[in-house]
Amino acid sequence: MEWMTVKETSQLWNVSGRRVQILCDTGKVNGATRLGNMWIIPRGTPKPIDGRTKAARAKKQQESD
Repeated sequence: MEWMTVKETSQLWNVSGRRVQILCDTGKVNGATRLGNMWIIPRGTPKPIDGRTKAARAKKQQESD
């Protein structure tokens, strides 16, 4: 399995490295593993949906129906 670093993931997802770390720490990135003091993310992992957007609220509403 190929892995990405936080820096590579942040560039791919167009977010800050700290945001990627927070997403990993809260368990929102599937397959993310802590290796010592750094996170490794499986290559090809999709970016989690931002819960503050209309799309995320709509998806949450559909899941509850």
